[in-house]
Amino acid sequence: MVNRNIVGAHYGIRDWLAQRITAAIMAIYIVVIGIVLVRRCARDYESWHSLFQSQCMRIVSMLFALSLLLHAWIGVRDIFMDYVKSAGLRLLLQVVVIVLLTSYGLWAAQILWRG
Repeated sequence: MVNRNIVGAHYGIRDWLAQRITAAIMAIYIVVIGIVLVRRCARDYESWHSLFQSQCMRIVSMLFALSLLLHAWIGVRDIFMDYVKSAGLRLLLQVVVIVLLTSYGLWAAQILWRG
C-alpha cells in the first residue's frame, strides 16, 4: 500500500488566476506611473505631493499595494506549503508573513491618505 503524504498548496486555478491578475494590475500600474512621471518630470517633493493629492491616484496606488500584498501572500504561502514540512513551523512562518503583510498594507494606506 502506498502512503501518500499530501503536502503543498493545491489551491489550483483560483490562486493561479489571482497571481496572474495581480501581476497584470501591477504591470499596468508600473507602465502608467512611468508614463505619468516622464510627462510630469516629478523630481522634487512638491511634484510628488501634488501627483498623489488626486483621489484617483491614491485609489489606483492602493489597488497596486493590495495587489502586491496578495501576490506576495500567495507566492510565499505556496513556497511554505511546498518546502516547509513541519506543520508547526509552517504555521508560525505563515502567521509572521500575515502580520508583516497586514502591517505593510496599513502603512501604505497611512502614507496615501495621511494628507
